Amino acid sequence: MKTKAIWAIVLIGIGIVVSWIASNTYWDEIEVPMPLKDEAARNPFYAAQRFVENLGATSVWDRIQVDVPEDGVIVLSSWHWNLVDGRRSRMEEWVEQGGRLVIDRGLIGGEARFEEWSGIKRRNPRMEEAERRRQRIEAGEEDETSDEDGEDEEEEEPKPPSILARNAECRTLTESKPAASYPAPAVDVLKLCAPSDGSYLATTRNVAWSMRDEVGNQVLRVNVGKGSVTVINAMPFRYRAFLDGDHAHLLALATQLRRGDEVHFMSEEEHPSILTLMWVYGWPVVLLSLAWIGFALWRNSVRFGPLVAATDPARRSIAEQIRGTGQFVMRFGGGKALHAAAVRALDEAAQRRICGYRRMPVNERIEAVSRLAGLDASMLGPAVNHSGPRRPHELRQALALIETARRRILIEKGR
Repeated sequence: MKTKAIWAIVLIGIGIVVSWIASNTYWDEIEVPMPLKDEAARNPFYAAQRFVENLGATSVWDRIQVDVPEDGVIVLSSWHWNLVDGRRSRMEEWVEQGGRLVIDRGLIGGEARFEEWSGIKRRNPRMEEAERRRQRIEAGEEDETSDEDGEDEEEEEPKPPSILARNAECRTLTESKPAASYPAPAVDVLKLCAPSDGSYLATTRNVAWSMRDEVGNQVLRVNVGKGSVTVINAMPFRYRAFLDGDHAHLLALATQLRRGDEVHFMSEEEHPSILTLMWVYGWPVVLLSLAWIGFALWRNSVRFGPLVAATDPARRSIAEQIRGTGQFVMRFGGGKALHAAAVRALDEAAQRRICGYRRMPVNERIEAVSRLAGLDASMLGPAVNHSGPRRPHELRQALALIETARRRILIEKGR
């Protein structure tokens, strides 16, 4: 009975928990967008390009600046305006010759240079007031104090751009300055779904077209030379953001899109490799450098043979053979072998001419050979018996004397 009571209490508890969960939960279907794939995941302007192409224009996504026709369109996003002076100058000249340039809020660096050229500036009253207050504090005109309640206001932690984009509320833009040259029907309002930081666009030049909200101008176009510059205070043409609000309609109005236009979407979010940039902007220098390196390697490389083919060697004379043999003997052994051979030849000639030559002592041999050859024994003895090192001229003299004695003995024998 005790065990049954425990099981009953457990089952009752489980039933209560299940009943509470069932009464406080419900099932619902939520559509979750699938992650982007392939080209749509790599190209931020994939949707915008498909839209432009369906309207009869052509589109290209460029990660570096390329040549665009004078009547073409360039849409810049995440682009460093003042990175390279030559690139910026070409862009400005292209617009002044009739190009249509559209720039979103992703312009990086060179804001002062861009404002000087186009006359368009992005203003933020809150940031400007904070900057003026900081300058007054540094100048000592104002003390740094807390808020009226005595507590410092906690600043909201900045959110990542992706979170801002998902939570952005759509704002209504009204056309404050209709476009006079674009043959599209007038538009009264557009929905712009993008985060707002309280900033707006301003210019000191004549406005060609603009759209504004309650803060100020969010889309502004001015004419520069024969072309135009359109600035949008948001980034509405990238990835899925292009499908929000009236961003597609805004792209058509900002680019002044016509059938047959060539639209170039340019972004430096994915930088090309240094080798690609070297080839695009400096291919003549690259080719000349490679040619110079190849020539230097060829000039300083190890050769496999002589510059000129060797001539067929002629037949060596006996004198050359003798001189070559003598040089070899002198180089290896100091000529001792040659001296020993000369003395041996002299002994062989003396044996045939002098009786009992082998049994004679050394001094008697020298005396007998000197008398027979008619030479001085005091000179022939050191030439024959000296076994130490000799200088080259001393060796030549000794060999000449021994050879003279040998020849004279043979001549005497021949007689």
